[in-house]
Amino acid sequence: MKKIGILTSGGDAPGMNAAVRAVALRAFDEGLEVYGINYGFAGLVAGDIFPLTREVLSDKISRGGTFLYSARYPEFAQVEGQLKGIEQLKKFGIEALVVVGGDGSYHGALRLTEHGYNAVGLPGTIDNDVPYTDFTIGFDTALTTAVDAIDKIRDTATSHQRVFVVEVMGRGAGDLALWAGVAAGAEAIVVPEEDYDIDAIAKQLETYREAGHDNAVIVIAEGVMSAQEFKAELDKHGDFDSRATTIGHVQRGGSPTARDRVLASKMGNYAVELLLAGKGGLAVGIENNQITEHAMEDLFDEKHHADLSLYDMNNKFNQKD
Repeated sequence: MKKIGILTSGGDAPGMNAAVRAVALRAFDEGLEVYGINYGFAGLVAGDIFPLTREVLSDKISRGGTFLYSARYPEFAQVEGQLKGIEQLKKFGIEALVVVGGDGSYHGALRLTEHGYNAVGLPGTIDNDVPYTDFTIGFDTALTTAVDAIDKIRDTATSHQRVFVVEVMGRGAGDLALWAGVAAGAEAIVVPEEDYDIDAIAKQLETYREAGHDNAVIVIAEGVMSAQEFKAELDKHGDFDSRATTIGHVQRGGSPTARDRVLASKMGNYAVELLLAGKGGLAVGIENNQITEHAMEDLFDEKHHADLSLYDMNNKFNQKD
């Protein structure tokens, strides 16, 4: 193996650039040439491919987003799209590939491996919804951003004696809401993995108010409903002078935290080790603070499991006195 390629796919996540950098630097150390592929699988099919150098990578570890860009390309699910991508790999002499993205991106990586081009996947998504990894690249940064925003919202909630319903991202997973809710001291957390009782939440808020605790923050995952919808339902159960806030895509941006930079570097380094060993069709993860790999097929059959002990703990913190 003399040449490898790397692309980022799906939603952008802080730390993707750090992962690309780690893959390239480890590959350089092994005497390999490395090619960046712009716009994910769409760029692969279009041949938007260029050689990476140390100069190109010199300032990337601290930058958010992905300098390789990203794009949705559902056509790659079809054999015709895959074969067009392989034509470009042959044209540039690329023999293996690293794909940074969510589980949807792994489908494309697996198809390439089945066609004889080893591909390894790195979990790059703020949602933390990829099976067989405790954390994904970008989750810690998004969490830090969300907590900072909720802390600021708390200031306003306190000043005006209001209840704020704050919506965080996460698609169908409640990890961001769980972690951000606990870290920000939320009075309630609402996630898709657990049923909720809005009447019980309203009664708890009334109990707080009677005890002199006249403000509150409810953190809700976007996979449940919007903050505005939840606020409308909550208002039917009492007069809380409530407000709805959606933090939005700011959670996807920003310079990655040190934890995300190190995680991305570890995973990128390990991806090259797997390719050097002639392995493909594998997804890299971190479990119990150890870098691991699993067959991509296993991820498609497995469901991500949120740490619901955080949900139970936060409920106990907020029991009636």
